[in-house]
Amino acid sequence: MISRPLLAPATIDAADLVLRPFVEADEPAVAAAMRDPGILRWAAGLAVLDAPEAERGRRWLGPRITGWEDGTAALAVTDAADGTVVGAVSVRDVNRIPDQAVMAYWVSPRFRGRGIAPRALDAVARWAFTPTNGGGLGLHRLNLYHAVVNTGSCRVAVKAGFRMEVTMREEFVDPTGQRYDSHLHARLATDPRPEISPPVDPRHAANR
Repeated sequence: MISRPLLAPATIDAADLVLRPFVEADEPAVAAAMRDPGILRWAAGLAVLDAPEAERGRRWLGPRITGWEDGTAALAVTDAADGTVVGAVSVRDVNRIPDQAVMAYWVSPRFRGRGIAPRALDAVARWAFTPTNGGGLGLHRLNLYHAVVNTGSCRVAVKAGFRMEVTMREEFVDPTGQRYDSHLHARLATDPRPEISPPVDPRHAANR
C-alpha cells in the first residue's frame, strides 16, 4: 500500500485574497457554487453529481477538509476584506509521483471577471514550490488538466504560468458520458513567474 503524505494545513495571503483550509462553516458557499452548471460539468466530480442537490455542498466539502491527511491540500479562496468564499484551489496527489502534484480550481459565478482564478493559482503554485523547511510543499512540477472545449480554463492556466504541453485524446468524460480531448498544462519551479494583472475592482468586473 502506498503511504500518502500528511500535509500541514497552511494559509496563504495574496493581496486582496486569503487562501485557507476549508471548514464546515463553508458549506453554504460551496453548496451555492455546486449549483453552477459549469462547476458541475467541469470540476465537481461524479460523487457530487450523484448526490441530491441539497447534499452536494457537503459531499464536495467533506473530502477537502480531511484531504490534508492523505496528500490533498484543498484551499478556500476568500475575500481578504470580509472572508467571503469566492472559489477553491486544490493541490492533489502530492508526491504520488516524486516532487509533483496536480492542481484544480473553480471560482463561484458571482465573483468571476475579477482575475481571481489566475492570481489564486499563482499564489498556491508559489507556495507549493517553496521548500518544506520554508513552509511549502517542496515540489518541482505542477500539472493542470482541462477539457479542450473549456477555453476559459485554458486562458486561466496560461495566465497563471502553466504552459500547455500536450493534448490528451478523449481524456475527460463529462456528466453525460461524452468524451473530450484534454489539455495538459504544467508549471515548473524553475519557470519564470507570470506577469498577472492586478486585482479588478468588483464594481467594474462586469465590463471585463
